[in-house]
Amino acid sequence: MENIIKITYKKDAIIKAEELSILFKSSGIKRPVNDLDRLQRMIENADVLITAWDNGKLVGIARAITDYSYCCYLSDLAVNKEYQSKGIGKELVRLVQEHIGEEASLILLASPIAMEYYPKIGFEAIDNGFIISRKR
Repeated sequence: MENIIKITYKKDAIIKAEELSILFKSSGIKRPVNDLDRLQRMIENADVLITAWDNGKLVGIARAITDYSYCCYLSDLAVNKEYQSKGIGKELVRLVQEHIGEEASLILLASPIAMEYYPKIGFEAIDNGFIISRKR
């Protein structure tokens, strides 16, 4: 008999920097995984934090910064590689959209390896973006 995975989604769940580090490492996303103080600030300063859980194990996260009226920047969308291709990322994005409402645009910067993924879950590419990169 096949194992059935029941994912639970939570808004504003309390998570630790260590849990986020493990998730980022297991997802393949490039983040400062060994800088736990920085990860903790990333958690604390997010306006939107929606998580995906499998029996108490953090397996996905959507972390965003927003004004709730015009735009929302999706700064992290990460899913443990063992759980990818199961609709978890798409559901996390849907829950972010539901939370921020219809007035706010959802924007993100995609890593080169995720460029083909985002159109599959409803994002459209834009050519009018700019960035001043972080120093560290």
